[in-house]
Amino acid sequence: MSSFLAADSGPSNPDRQAFWRRHPAEVARDLIGWEVRVGGVGGRIVETEAYHHEDPASHSFTGRTERNAAMFGEVGRAYVYRSYGVHWCLNFVCGEDPGSAALIRALEPTAGTEVMRERRGLSDLRALCSGPGKLCQALAVTRAHDGLPLDRPPFALAPGPAAGLVAGPRIGITKGATTPWRFGEAGSRFLSRPFPRI
Repeated sequence: MSSFLAADSGPSNPDRQAFWRRHPAEVARDLIGWEVRVGGVGGRIVETEAYHHEDPASHSFTGRTERNAAMFGEVGRAYVYRSYGVHWCLNFVCGEDPGSAALIRALEPTAGTEVMRERRGLSDLRALCSGPGKLCQALAVTRAHDGLPLDRPPFALAPGPAAGLVAGPRIGITKGATTPWRFGEAGSRFLSRPFPRI
């Protein structure tokens, strides 16, 4: 797969940095339809959430810690954390100021599906990456990926179109729960859960 963010292809480095140096809600929205692969395994991004550094739901809201240090580093890198001590979650660091990121919530599997099935221990294509913990297990993303640049292996990213966009409140949080910073591809059967009807 040709990578939009590869060092030897696509826009110049300043252009790539400009993509990430925007409000996380803009980045999270624009990532819908993109292809992401880790070690050649992955799929189309069909669901994301945005977390701003001034957002009470963000890990960075109370400042830098050992856990969230990647959020305060360079944009265009991975921020990986463990949720509830069980599941890894993959975020892309972005924003005009340090401390913001876009959570990758769900993928439509397109590459390495048999590998994903083996890692997940199931055969249902729809269920392989329909949640942040599921997709990290399917792509074998762990804390070892935290802080790694998205424009170098094992990551590869390429832009792609979305069939349409929907937005709504984020999932599984108590602070900032009504902020409509969850984005998805309209009509996708690979979402972690349906969006509320307006």
